[in-house]
Amino acid sequence: MSKARLVITALFVEGQTACEVALRYGVHRAWVYKLKARYLAEGEAAFEPRSRRPRTSPRATHRRRWSWYSRCANS
Repeated sequence: MSKARLVITALFVEGQTACEVALRYGVHRAWVYKLKARYLAEGEAAFEPRSRRPRTSPRATHRRRWSWYSRCANS
């Protein structure tokens, strides 16, 4: 059983508080609240692994500029 499933079981079945669960399983209290919100919103899908890839890259080269660079390099 995954740690996330144990945490959700302790919260909803055993009726423990988020603080008690965090101390019992050695996780951060904020993660317990985040997992609880995800479980309430998504149900069983909350236990699926999440991608850690960033959604945006603020230092990435803009596509139009990249297109201009590639045209200049190929000329």
